[in-house]
Amino acid sequence: MGEVHCQNPLTEPGWDRWISQFPGHTFFHEAAWAAGVTRAYRFPPCYLVVPGPVTEGGVLPLVEVRSRLTGCRGVGLPFTDFAAPLAADAAVFGRLHDRAVQLGRERGWKYLEYRGGRDFLGTAPAAVQFHGHRLDLRPGIDRLFAALDPATRRAVRKAEKSGLTVVRSERGENLADFYQLMCRTRRKHGLPPAPLAFFESLRSAVMGTGGGVLVTAQAAGRAVAAAWFCHSGPRAIYKYGASDERFQHLRGANLVMWEGIKWYADRGVEELHFGRTELGNEGLRRFKLGWGSSEEIIEYFRFDLKTARFVLSNSGVAGWQHWAFSRMPFWMARLAGQFLYRHSA
Repeated sequence: MGEVHCQNPLTEPGWDRWISQFPGHTFFHEAAWAAGVTRAYRFPPCYLVVPGPVTEGGVLPLVEVRSRLTGCRGVGLPFTDFAAPLAADAAVFGRLHDRAVQLGRERGWKYLEYRGGRDFLGTAPAAVQFHGHRLDLRPGIDRLFAALDPATRRAVRKAEKSGLTVVRSERGENLADFYQLMCRTRRKHGLPPAPLAFFESLRSAVMGTGGGVLVTAQAAGRAVAAAWFCHSGPRAIYKYGASDERFQHLRGANLVMWEGIKWYADRGVEELHFGRTELGNEGLRRFKLGWGSSEEIIEYFRFDLKTARFVLSNSGVAGWQHWAFSRMPFWMARLAGQFLYRHSA
C-alpha cells in the first residue's frame, strides 16, 4: 500500500479520472471546484492521498485556511456543501487522518474539519448538521412533474404563465444579474454576500470547463431569480439560488429550479442534489422537499488538535449581526463581504 502524501489536484494529470473511480466521489472532489475556491483566496490545497485503485487507495481533501479573525485550520473543503473523505476502508482512512493530524500540528492549525465521513468515524459527534435533499431524475420530465408537491406544481404553472423569460448560460454570461440577486438575498437573510471576484473565480474554473449552468428568470428584461448548478458525470448539484423578493409573486425561483431539473433530465443526468439546508430553515426545507426529493442528514466533523478529539462547533452569526447586515446599504454589505467572507471558509 502506498505512502500518504500531499497532492495538489490542480497540478496532477488525470486527477478527475482517478477520483471519479471512488463510489462516493462528487463534483466537489474534482479539480474544477478546487481551482475556483483556492484561486479566489489563494488557499493552499493539500489533498492527502494514498495512491492506488479504489480497493487500496483514498483521499482526504484539505485546504489550509489562515485567518487573523478565525484562526488557522484545515478544511475539507471551504464553501463546499459536502466532500466526504474517500477511502477503500477504515484502515486507509485512519492513515489519512493520522497524517492530517500530524500536518495540522506542524502547520499550527486549530482543528481539522471534515464535511462528511460518518462511515469512517463511528460514534464521533458531529460538529454541526444540515438537511440534504436528493432528486432522482431518471423517471423523466412527465413523472417528475406529476410527483411535485401540489403547491410546487401550482407555483411552476403560475411562473410559466406569468410571462417570465428563461435564460440558460453554460458560460455564466449572466453573472452580473446573478450577483445583484445574490446581494439582495444575502441581505434579506442578514448575511454579507461573497465578493463578486469569488463568483468570477468559480465561473472561470467551473463553467470554463463545462461543469455548470446558470439559469436566470427575467421579467421585462430584469432578472428576478437565478439558480447556479454544477455537475459531473451522472450527478448535479444546485449550488446557489437568489431572487428579488419584490417579484416573489411571479414565482421566478420555482421556474429556474424547474428549468434546471428539465435541463439535466433531458441530458441524462441521474440525480440532482439540492445542497445543504440549515436545520432551522423550515421554509427552504419545504421548498426543496416540494420537488419530490428525498431527505438526508449532512454532517460535518471537527477534530480539535489541542484536545485530540472530535468536538461540537460553536460557530455562527449572532442575532445582532443578522440584524445589522439585513439593514446595511448594498454597497456597505458588499464591502463587508469582501473583508469577511474568506474568514468564514
